[in-house]
Order: sequence, then structure tokens, then C-alpha cells
Amino acid sequence: MGDLPWPLLLAAGLAVLAGYTVYGLTGFGANIVAMPLLVLVFPLRFAVPLMLVFDLVAGLLLGLRNHRRADWREMRRLIPWLLVGMLAGVTLLARAPEHWLLLLLGVFVSGFALWSLVRHALHDPVSPRWAAPAGLIGGAFTAMYGTGGPIYTMFLARRLADKTRLRATIGVLVLGTAATRGLLLAGGGFYAQPGLLAATLALLPCALAGFALGSLLHRRLPVARAMQAVWLLLVVAGSGLVWRSLSQI
Repeated sequence: MGDLPWPLLLAAGLAVLAGYTVYGLTGFGANIVAMPLLVLVFPLRFAVPLMLVFDLVAGLLLGLRNHRRADWREMRRLIPWLLVGMLAGVTLLARAPEHWLLLLLGVFVSGFALWSLVRHALHDPVSPRWAAPAGLIGGAFTAMYGTGGPIYTMFLARRLADKTRLRATIGVLVLGTAATRGLLLAGGGFYAQPGLLAATLALLPCALAGFALGSLLHRRLPVARAMQAVWLLLVVAGSGLVWRSLSQI
């Protein structure tokens, strides 16, 4: 960490700041914003446990503060599937070649961002049976990159009409999945990497500042308008990650 040039450290700090500004604004999305930018500075297997520490801090700030408003019935539907998906995801993270993991991340980020830009708002409730695919896919992407939140958020948004209840439920799930990921990654030896603690301490203020800024914007800014700019950024970042990964094959 001490050998990292300051321009790259600044780039990493801006990536973390952007990710947690979105998290404070919406209750999810820190990793899907920060990870495509952060892997330009750090290896993926370094960036994932690094961001997880910030997820735990942000989850404590948001999830514990609002946990009484969370919908525990919907979470009970999701949690078993999330756990299965996370076990599969952490196995892939440990064993799959990194360029394939980065390619999958780039495809997911750019595809989700494009879909978010062109989709029309859907308000009709969905069947509880969608908890299984939402949990499995969301859990796998959560374990591999920390980006699974939007997947189960889409499911919860079609189950919970109350926005405050939705944000609280997502916050509790983010905290719970982050704690579970922490155990899985620690068991896999990811936290034994040299320089990880130093990088975490150096970038933690960026995560906290982003969360505070996003929480302020949540009360003052139309979320939909702000997210359009975020999705445009992610189309570019995700496409660049796909190109970079394909060049390594």
C-alpha cells in the first residue's frame, strides 16, 4: 500500500466516495458503482474484501438505525436462497481465473446500467416464488463482487410499496450479507493479503464521507435524476472492463 502512487490512491478514493454516495442516496449500489473503477487500481481479490469492510460500516449505520421498519417476512423468503448463492459465489471467487471474473463483472454492470436507463417503472407486485432466483443470483454476485444488492432490491421493490420500509429492509439485508461474506472470505484467507489493512484504513474516510453526502442528497435531490447520471457512468465503466478482460484472454 505504501508503494501505491498517489494518483492511483486518489482514483481509488474517488471510486469509494462515489460508491458510498450512491449507497447513502438509495440504500444499495456501492459496489456496483465502485468495483468497476476500483479494479483498475487493485486486483479483484483485493478489492472485494476491501469493499466488504466498508459495507459492514455502512450497513451498521443504515441497517441498525432503521431495523425496526424492515419487513422480516420478505427477508425470511430471501435469506435461504441468498446463503446458497453466496456459497457458490465465494467458491467461484476463490477458484475461477480473474479475467473471467472481471469479464462477468463488466457484462453485469454495463447490462444492468443499460437496463436501468431504458426500463419503465413497474409497480405490479410479483409472486413470492421470485425470491428463489433473486436470492440465488443476488447471493452469488454479492459473494463475488458485492454487487448483488440491485438484484434482490428489484424483487423487494415489487413486494414492498412503502419506500421507507423498502430502504430499511435493504439496509438490514446488506448488513446481514456483508457479515456472512466476511466469515466466508476470512475462512478463504482473503484477509491475509499484505497491505489490505493499510488500504482499508486509508480509504475508510472516503466511504464515510460518501455515505454522509448520499444521505444528505437523499433528503434534497430527486433520486431518479441522480441515478440516470450514475447509470451512464456505469455503462462506460462496465464496457471498459469488458474490453480490458477480453484483451487478456
